[in-house]
Amino acid sequence: FIYTTAKQDYAKKLLDVLDPRRKLIRRCLSQSDCVCSQGCYWKDLTHLGRDLARTVALDHTTQGFPAQAANWIPVPQWSGDPQDEELLRLIPLLAQLGQA
Repeated sequence: FIYTTAKQDYAKKLLDVLDPRRKLIRRCLSQSDCVCSQGCYWKDLTHLGRDLARTVALDHTTQGFPAQAANWIPVPQWSGDPQDEELLRLIPLLAQLGQA
């Protein structure tokens, strides 16, 4: 899943870059799928329809997930650099979580 507080048109552009053939990412949620509180948008992981005990979120800011902070794994903000390998560095951690 991709879940962004950005508007749907930005989310579609992001998906076009990350998964142009639509083979890896099953669903893309955007600002319309977020909760708006006092003018701030935050992501509600319950919108994924998954068991939150088995769900993690990768994001550069905890502000996106105030209600589910325990599900958050911090990552640096992506700048569009094609040489960025941050997600590859997370494979061992994600593999451990998958086995737990």
